[in-house]
Amino acid sequence: MMWMTGKRTDMEMEADLRAMRRYARALSRDHVAADDVVQDAVMRAIERRDQFQPDRSRRRWLLAIVHNVFISAKRREAAETRRNLAFAQIQVDHADPDQEVRADLMQVARAFADLPDHQRAVMHLTVVEGLSYQESADLLGIAVGTVMSRLARARATLRQDRDRQPRDRLRIVGGQDE
Repeated sequence: MMWMTGKRTDMEMEADLRAMRRYARALSRDHVAADDVVQDAVMRAIERRDQFQPDRSRRRWLLAIVHNVFISAKRREAAETRRNLAFAQIQVDHADPDQEVRADLMQVARAFADLPDHQRAVMHLTVVEGLSYQESADLLGIAVGTVMSRLARARATLRQDRDRQPRDRLRIVGGQDE
């Protein structure tokens, strides 16, 4: 088996992969995330192997790809967080409740935005759009049981998040009780 241009041995390939994985772990501090970064980096290296300059260090080139994949993922996560917060704010802005209800709505909207994509999609289709389980399953190309399972997990997550919120958030300070 040859590595990239056909001039590397299996041992060199393994050494490059170990270095890539070490660097990805140092960046992400999570072995699962590091494996994802390395996998994406290897795919990117293969796709762009024609950009490699043979007179330069292959390991440095691969580590640069690992770095760029990691940074791109962090930027995507930050953008998703901003979109989720903006989405939550838009949901609340369309309502005109009093301050306490508004705060509750904001928490629910944030929790909804934080759901995994597959759960959020099912919940939106069934709860917000009013589609049946079967219609949602057909639209998403999944089984009805999967729709029901995802919806149950989404509801449980929202319920759990709601239960963690303190009930008495407001406190009267100063003055006297009558």
